[in-house]
Amino acid sequence: MTYENILCEIKSPVAYLTINRPNQLNALNKQTIEELSACLKALEADKSVRTIILTGSGEKAFVAGADIKEFAEFSVGQGQELSQKGHDTLFNLLEKLETPVIAAINGFALGGGLELAMSSHIRVASDNARMGLPEVSLGVIPGYGGTQRLAQLVGRGKAFEMIFTAGMIKADEAVSCGLVNAVVPQAELIAHCEGIAARIAKNSPSAISAAIRAVNANFEDGVNGYAKEVEEFGKCFGTADFKEGTTAFVEKRKAEFKGE
Repeated sequence: MTYENILCEIKSPVAYLTINRPNQLNALNKQTIEELSACLKALEADKSVRTIILTGSGEKAFVAGADIKEFAEFSVGQGQELSQKGHDTLFNLLEKLETPVIAAINGFALGGGLELAMSSHIRVASDNARMGLPEVSLGVIPGYGGTQRLAQLVGRGKAFEMIFTAGMIKADEAVSCGLVNAVVPQAELIAHCEGIAARIAKNSPSAISAAIRAVNANFEDGVNGYAKEVEEFGKCFGTADFKEGTTAFVEKRKAEFKGE
């Protein structure tokens, strides 16, 4: 598939997915959201891909927000439809993707950009990164999961502060409050993410997918996370990866997982 607003390169076992709208600071518009969705689905289906590194082109921005011009004149109904479609098309898809996604936050991650990063499984920021949810300064609230995922990551009080003030926080504050996993110099950002990806690639893809489902279950309404863990734990015993992992351990050799 040919994309206009994103770049995708696979160097197995890692796929590099880059939002490529540098003149707009990689702002998310409808087309970009749809392209990201299609590409993520294709990468999840590719068994050679063990980890996806998601970033923005250039050194200024991961994603500087949504393209406001697209919805400035929307009605109430259109606004609700915009939010719901965003959840369904990209943000919930990303969170539930069974291939781990590392967000490499290279610069500004604002509004929809921070929401995109928070939907990813792991977040690493460059030391020049700035993050925030400025939506209330436009008379609206975060609509792509920001009110929910930010509170889950940093706690309700910090989430209220960030949303109410519409301000940005620096990378060092983001790591101290749990919004990102690590902060590194910008020149080392992708290499650091590749290091994480290399460690992930040594392990069972089927078990990692099961772990994603189990962890996410804790944040789903009406779902018992512990019960989901028990279910997924049991299912692992029926996989070829489990047989390979345990056999390799007994034989004192390196396991060769196939994600089956």
